[in-house]
This record gives sequence, structure tokens and C-alpha cells, in this order.
Amino acid sequence: MSVKASVSLTDQQDSFARALVKEGHYSSLSAVVQRGLELVRSETEREQVELDALRAFFEARNNGLFISVEEGRKRTEDMIAAKRRAKGL
Repeated sequence: MSVKASVSLTDQQDSFARALVKEGHYSSLSAVVQRGLELVRSETEREQVELDALRAFFEARNNGLFISVEEGRKRTEDMIAAKRRAKGL
């Protein structure tokens, strides 16, 4: 189903859209605007998925096990020492 709507375009947007139609990329100005709206919808959905994933990541990190800076340094030093021993250094 189609709905009639009135939109305002800048001169530059109008020229660009008309050029796309003239070059055969789209059948009408309406098709150009419809494609633009689909791209915005798709981008918005993608951004929401990414934002939800980031929220889930930070929530998991927030609820996860944390170690102190000192413990992190000790673990790093131990790992480096083990690598050196394994290489005979």
C-alpha cells in the first residue's frame, strides 16, 4: 500500500534525485525517496543491534569477575616469565 506524502528537498537534493532518475537508476523521484528511507531504516536497525550488543557486553563485564591492578600486573609478569623460561631466556 502506498501513502501520499509531501516532502521538501533542497535544490541540490532535487537535482541529485532527478539525475538518478534521468540516468535510469530509479524509475521516479518517489522511488529515490523510498530507497533513501529504506537505507535510513536499515542503518537505524543496524545501529540499534550494535548498541544492544554493546549494552550486553558492558552488562556482562559489569557483572563479571574483576581483579585488582596489582593482580593484573602480577599475572602479566608471571606470563612473561613463563614465556621467557619456555624460550630458555
